[in-house]
Amino acid sequence: MTTQGEPDQTEAGHEGGTPAAPHRLGPGRRRTALWCALVVAAAGIGWVVSRPNPGDLIPGLGSTSGQTKKSQPAPGLASEQPLTEAQAFTADHYFPGQRTVEQGGLQAHRTAAREGTDCAEILLDRDKDPLKDTGCQAYLSVAFTNADQQVVSSVTILRFADEKSALKARQALADPSALAFLTAESAAPTPSPTPSPTATGSPAATVSGAASAPAGTVPSSPTATTPPPKPAGVSRVDPVGHYLTVTVSRYTDQRTTLTPGDLTLDKATRALSYTARAPFLWM
Repeated sequence: MTTQGEPDQTEAGHEGGTPAAPHRLGPGRRRTALWCALVVAAAGIGWVVSRPNPGDLIPGLGSTSGQTKKSQPAPGLASEQPLTEAQAFTADHYFPGQRTVEQGGLQAHRTAAREGTDCAEILLDRDKDPLKDTGCQAYLSVAFTNADQQVVSSVTILRFADEKSALKARQALADPSALAFLTAESAAPTPSPTPSPTATGSPAATVSGAASAPAGTVPSSPTATTPPPKPAGVSRVDPVGHYLTVTVSRYTDQRTTLTPGDLTLDKATRALSYTARAPFLWM
């Protein structure tokens, strides 16, 4: 019996007040839905596996993008053999010529590079070798020019057998100007001098009526004993692991004095010094 205005609770279910059972899929419909899901999954897996690089789409399989285009091995090395630390120590490996340096507001590009295993090659004076007995194994030098063409920088990296040797060289290299400042002009090969007819003529050949000076001597001149002033520069010498980086920046016009408070060279030196050390921080 119900009160007038109240809905009859038995209308929502079966007679006798029993609630209606929820609607469920029958066994046939569940089986059909399961088969559809399996077909879709199989089709998806087949599509992924058929891709050129399935490892890029399936987590945990590993990237396979690099397997289709294998890098060329170094000359004299077997295919896929990785470079050793000594073989990778080249300017093109760490500082490609086409890559622009952008660090700390500085933009610069590589203008020259040289490398070798005889560290004495980068000294201005071989008779005064601060790297002697430090165990320097190899060097690479890179010249940079700022985007505004107003600042040039020379970065030299020295490789040693261990960190102790690099720290020893850091203490010995008190004056970074002992190393040659690399520029695009200094890196260019020096043309061989062409012998003059006078010099190849008679042994007693004379120039302007005076006897030629013996070989190996330098004619005296008023400025022979006065070296030109050195261009002003800012330098940094930083050890990083068993490497030592030497960075020097100068103005392109080779000015010999700097304006007080001018931080242009300091900014360039700091940015390139960090760029030079970055590849070796975790080695």
